[in-house]
Amino acid sequence: MLFKSCLAAGMLASGAVAGAIKGRSGRCAAEPATQQQLDEARQFGILEAELLSTGGPIHKAPVEVNVYLHSVSNTPKGLLSDAALHKQFQVLAADFEPVGFHMKLGGITKNVNKRWSDWTKFYDDLDMQKHLRNGTYQDLNLYFVDKVDGMEDLGVCRFPMSTSRGSDDYFRDGCFIQSGTVPGGSQPPQFNLGKTATHETGHWLGLLHTFEGGCSNPGDGVADTPAQESSTSGCPAKRDSCPKMPGLDPIHNYMDYSDDSCYQGFTRGQTARMHSMWNRYRAGK
Repeated sequence: MLFKSCLAAGMLASGAVAGAIKGRSGRCAAEPATQQQLDEARQFGILEAELLSTGGPIHKAPVEVNVYLHSVSNTPKGLLSDAALHKQFQVLAADFEPVGFHMKLGGITKNVNKRWSDWTKFYDDLDMQKHLRNGTYQDLNLYFVDKVDGMEDLGVCRFPMSTSRGSDDYFRDGCFIQSGTVPGGSQPPQFNLGKTATHETGHWLGLLHTFEGGCSNPGDGVADTPAQESSTSGCPAKRDSCPKMPGLDPIHNYMDYSDDSCYQGFTRGQTARMHSMWNRYRAGK
């Protein structure tokens, strides 16, 4: 949903964890988007409008992203197998290749650690990330853990931000994902096709939820994602939670909360946004 008014705001991103104002618990450990994030989304929407209006290519060449997968559990039995992690990587790579991000597996680590295996918003996992994080700020680190917010949620991720190499915010970069969400994992069938990693990586590349802001502006700041009053549960055909605004709810969008099998992709506007955020915050960092 595109902002209708122009606000002259700075282009500084916030490093808050990804979230939304509305939506059920269960996908993301959600926090509201900050005003800085909303202002930046508005500004990028204005800058991207001309590019999108031409109908031409959004990016010149695929962006290569090294991906590091970390399995962390309270017990050795809880660690994900190499096969499971490779299947998860294949899902992630297939979902982002069409939008110009070529995922390359950088490495796999496995650790048994009771404290690290349970992500909660009330605990700072900086110690774990300083031990495990690999690569630079343009490399993606996914931490697969036993619990995310005590099993209330499936994942959480940090938005890109201005930071310096070696700082605490630099190490905090990355996504925490409940281990049972990998393909064939222990989560119910609607959540074990590996799409939670895709959703969270969308946040890592700067996307807000499609239901950000509900039926009112400012929304998620992307022109071609219809307004959405709340997050989706399941895969309800022709859902229209904002009947007074154009379009049906984007239930097939990776940035909604639909079932894994309901997801189909990102929009052109979201593709442009991810590349804008990449160029500003991650490229060469």
